[in-house]
Amino acid sequence: MGEREFAALAGYLTRETGIVVTKHKRQMVSGRLVKRLRALGLRSFKDYCALIEGPDGRGELENMVNALTTNITHFFREPHHFDHLRSRVLEPRAAEQPRRPRMRLWSAGCSTGQEPYSIAMTVAATLHPPGAWDALILATDIDTNVLGRAAAGIYSAEEGETIPETYRRRFLRHVHGEPDRVQISDDIRALIRFRRLNLHQAWPMKGPFDVIFCRNVAIYFDKPTQHRLFNRFADLLVPGGMLYLGHAESLIGLTDRFEMSDKTVYRRR
Repeated sequence: MGEREFAALAGYLTRETGIVVTKHKRQMVSGRLVKRLRALGLRSFKDYCALIEGPDGRGELENMVNALTTNITHFFREPHHFDHLRSRVLEPRAAEQPRRPRMRLWSAGCSTGQEPYSIAMTVAATLHPPGAWDALILATDIDTNVLGRAAAGIYSAEEGETIPETYRRRFLRHVHGEPDRVQISDDIRALIRFRRLNLHQAWPMKGPFDVIFCRNVAIYFDKPTQHRLFNRFADLLVPGGMLYLGHAESLIGLTDRFEMSDKTVYRRR
C-alpha cells in the first residue's frame, strides 16, 4: 500500500465514519484490507481504491469499515461503571417507582454485545419487579459483522467468566450439546434492541435517554468530531442523565454541558 492509496482510503474512512487513522497505522490498514483484495480478486490497493470510487463502491465501503473498526470488549469491562449505574442511577430510580417507570439506555459502539448485556443484567438485577418497568436498551454499532453475534447472545464459557457469579447463575444458559458455550437468557436479550448506526451520520432515534454508554469510541475521532458527538449525546439525555466514557476519554475542553459524577462518568447539566 503506497502513501497515495493509504491517504485515499483513510480519507474515505474519515468522511464515512469520522474515524481518523494516522500514517503510523498504514501497516495495520494494509493488513486488514488485504483480505478484502483477495476476496474480490483484486491485485493492488490502487484497484481497490478505484472500486471504492466507482458506481458499486458504496457496498464495498461497508465491508471496508467492518474490516477497519476495532472490536475489543468483554463483560463488565471497567466494573466501576456498572457499580455506578446500579447505585447512582438504578437504585434511586427504583425508589421512585411507580412515578417514573420508564428507563431508556443506549450502548453506542456495542461491538459483539458484552457491554449492553452487562447493562441489561445490572438493570434486571436492580429494578424490581422488572416486569413493572418499561426498560429498554438500544445497542448500536457501525460494524454489521458484529451485530449478528451480539443479537444471538452466544459466547464461549471463558468469555462468560468475567460476569459476576450471581449473574452467571441467573442469566446464562449452557448451549445444548456445546458445553463450552453459553447463551444469554431470553429475559435479558428481550431488554435489548440491536441496530446498525453510524455515529457520524443522522440518528433516527429521538430519545430521551437516561443513560448513554459510549466507551473507547471517541478516541478514534478528531477533536471537532468529538465535540459534535458529545453535544449530540447531551441533546438526547434527560437533565441529570449519565454519560459513561472509556478510561482514556475525557470531556475536558470539548463541551460544558456535563459535570463529572465519577471517574469517566459525566452527568448532563
